[in-house]
Amino acid sequence: MNAASMTGMTALSIGKDIKLTSAEELEATLRHIGATRYHSLHPFHKLLHGGKLNKGQVQAWALNRYYYQSTIPIKDAVVISRFRDRATRVEWRHRIEDHDGDVGSEGGIERWLKLTEGLGLDTAYVESTEGILPATRFAVEAYVHYCREKSPLEAIASSLTELFAPNLHEERIAGMLEHYDFVNPDIMSYFKRRLTQAPRDANFALDYVKTHATTPEQRAQVCNALIFKTNVLWVQLDALQHAYVEGHIPPGAFVPKAS
Repeated sequence: MNAASMTGMTALSIGKDIKLTSAEELEATLRHIGATRYHSLHPFHKLLHGGKLNKGQVQAWALNRYYYQSTIPIKDAVVISRFRDRATRVEWRHRIEDHDGDVGSEGGIERWLKLTEGLGLDTAYVESTEGILPATRFAVEAYVHYCREKSPLEAIASSLTELFAPNLHEERIAGMLEHYDFVNPDIMSYFKRRLTQAPRDANFALDYVKTHATTPEQRAQVCNALIFKTNVLWVQLDALQHAYVEGHIPPGAFVPKAS
């Protein structure tokens, strides 16, 4: 499977002409989707990591992204509910603990709140999600709905953006620490932790779909699930770009203080 044979892909699917006949072709197609559609390629991320945003714009990004981060354990609870297989539930359960934490241990949501607090945002306001963009809310809720309504195989496949996350986290840590004097290593702890968590999670999900997607139709479903997830991530950055770079903030959404 090569790039030339993937030109039939659309914004929704890999197209009807692509027939994946093996697990190896499936993995190659998934990696092609990530290389061409992951939100690391979005112009907003280029601005964020290159130091081209002001503090208010970085605040808006962190505020909106909190809704996604805080919804991940809800999504993962939905995924767990789809499986009668105990082993899969046990494996998936640590994802909830990674984000929610446990008694006496900090989770990803707390680390994200360290980021928003360090950027000068009120924690109660962040947690209320009252100021997030409508597109953020719609995209994140669509992700939860997808995992509830699609097949268990597709629910797991939609998490495969984690295959591509570590490189993005490394770029983000280095770029934001270099370019913003209001960012320090302590408030970037969420991304440092994900450097080890994301590969572990991604490897399980990749092995799962390669094992359980045994027909061309199922392999297409897996790929289309990843395309859906890349769209969920991409549209959130589209909304941030439109609102906070181009200046079209919708009524009631967070308005940064003037610098």
